[in-house]
Amino acid sequence: MNALLTLTQWLSPAFPIGAFAHSQGLEAAISAGQVADAATLQDWIEGVLLFGSARNDAIFIMAARHSGDLTNLSDLAHAYMPSQGRALEAAELGRAFAAQVSAITGQDLPAMPYPVAVGAATRGLAVTDAQVLALWLQGLASQLVSVAVRFMPLGQSAGQRAIHNLAPLIADAADTYSTLTLDDLGSCTWGADMAGMAQETMDIRIFRS
Repeated sequence: MNALLTLTQWLSPAFPIGAFAHSQGLEAAISAGQVADAATLQDWIEGVLLFGSARNDAIFIMAARHSGDLTNLSDLAHAYMPSQGRALEAAELGRAFAAQVSAITGQDLPAMPYPVAVGAATRGLAVTDAQVLALWLQGLASQLVSVAVRFMPLGQSAGQRAIHNLAPLIADAADTYSTLTLDDLGSCTWGADMAGMAQETMDIRIFRS
């Protein structure tokens, strides 16, 4: 139980690593009218979870939990980032996550892309791969919902309903992703990736990515 509580703490959106500052291009999608209400927001997040950054990040978490070569894995994770903004997010959150976990536990975690850092940090926790991935995916969904609540006309209850509706999908994805390896890397969310690139050149923006 202690390990699960620790994992919940580390992967909570409230863990102080600056995740609130990143939208993965959702801000640009909202500005362009691609995401305009609770239904389109949920569709957008489903795409990210099933076919986009979340899938690849989950694979890197699994590889880091079971592989000793974190340097090459970090280089590969960086190479798979589809935009400068996503690379910035992974680097900043990974550095902050490693620093926070090191300060709490006494581990000596170096700066790594965020999913690699999570995989490395959770190696010693008595939790399953699926539990790590489920909380990771829910944290990402919560992060994106928080972006929408702050940037578009979407109430807190509607945002929480979207996270609730995504729970079965998240549980199934966590089970599936726990069986994947680096050979399964790949994504197909062109709209989200292009929104992430557009985010980088917005004249006025709230979020860093």
